[in-house]
Amino acid sequence: MEVGVIGSGTMGSGIAQVAATAGCNVMLFDTNVTALKKAKESLEKILNRLIEKGRINASEKEQIQSNISYSDQLRDLACCELIIEAIVEDLTIKKNVFSELETYVSDECIIASNTSSLSIASIAASLGKPSRCIGIHFFNPAPLMKLVEVIPCIQTSEEILKEVVTILSGWGKTVAVAKDTPGFIVNRVARPFYGEALRILEEGIADISTIDWSLKTFGGFRMGPFELMDFIGNDVNYVVTETVFTAFYYDPRYKPSFTQKRYSEAGYLGRKSGKGYYDYSVGATRPKPIENNQLAQKICDRVLVMLINEAADALFWNIASAEDIDNAMTKGVNYPKGLLRWAEEKGIEWCVKTMDDLYEQYREDRYRCSPLLRKMISETNNEPKSFFDERRANT
Repeated sequence: MEVGVIGSGTMGSGIAQVAATAGCNVMLFDTNVTALKKAKESLEKILNRLIEKGRINASEKEQIQSNISYSDQLRDLACCELIIEAIVEDLTIKKNVFSELETYVSDECIIASNTSSLSIASIAASLGKPSRCIGIHFFNPAPLMKLVEVIPCIQTSEEILKEVVTILSGWGKTVAVAKDTPGFIVNRVARPFYGEALRILEEGIADISTIDWSLKTFGGFRMGPFELMDFIGNDVNYVVTETVFTAFYYDPRYKPSFTQKRYSEAGYLGRKSGKGYYDYSVGATRPKPIENNQLAQKICDRVLVMLINEAADALFWNIASAEDIDNAMTKGVNYPKGLLRWAEEKGIEWCVKTMDDLYEQYREDRYRCSPLLRKMISETNNEPKSFFDERRANT
């Protein structure tokens, strides 16, 4: 299969590696020739490390490299059957690129965007044949992360959706199909992991190290929210939060934090700048958490129930299936459990009571309980009691 990738940054290069490893002929495009050279050199280093780890052999390395060509001319993507754009998160720029691209490719070419939160319908509207457009959202690093969100918009044909799911499954990816709404699955459902942790910090309930320790110790998360924000980049995480907040008509559930804004403004971006919520300079020591189990459990429960509530609301609004929502969170951001399975383990009654207690304390719409959770504890014995009950899809 002939695959085009637009943008040779970390994400674009990663997508090209995935497709080339799956045996596709890939054309990696970027207007910046220096960036293309850097991408080629980076791939060489990555493949050498894979050989050292025994993941591939020298012959496989050579085949992957030979499967990728590089170009600074958009017209060179004319022969591609699938093109995935992975450039700056700017709607106007993406639409301009798509409009030009369509003048070169065949009518059968699938044109996809790797956007993490922008409207696929709006991007598709830039095309003369919008039915070919779809969202294909990889997670960083693309070669390692199993999840890919696939987002059909209202213009996308059913045939294109089926074809894309088949292609990505053939590349060894776990596909989660999501409705074209802000943040899709992961960037919507994950917002409380950061937002509620920041709220707990701003209220003075606990410090950064203690909050991170609490979520790792009692929640089983691989990284605490502040560690993860530093890893992602506080500028990137803040922009996504602000984008989702605005796109949801300023729903208070997604309200950004002034703390995160100030860190971004100060240039405290995390690992990439050497300082974020933690200091990453040589010789710096990390503050020790207050290892108070009772406090830690309260912190963990508060963040967890907000995540569960968001996942339940995503299901309530038919953003994705229960299975895809849980797969998205475990394979897209490495959560220790699917949030909907976790909710059933904790008990739906516990979820509703914990949310209601938060609402009673703050009287903010931020803490409104999902109608689906409330509905589940009032259902009769003849109605589905599990998020995963097949009958729920028909109700």
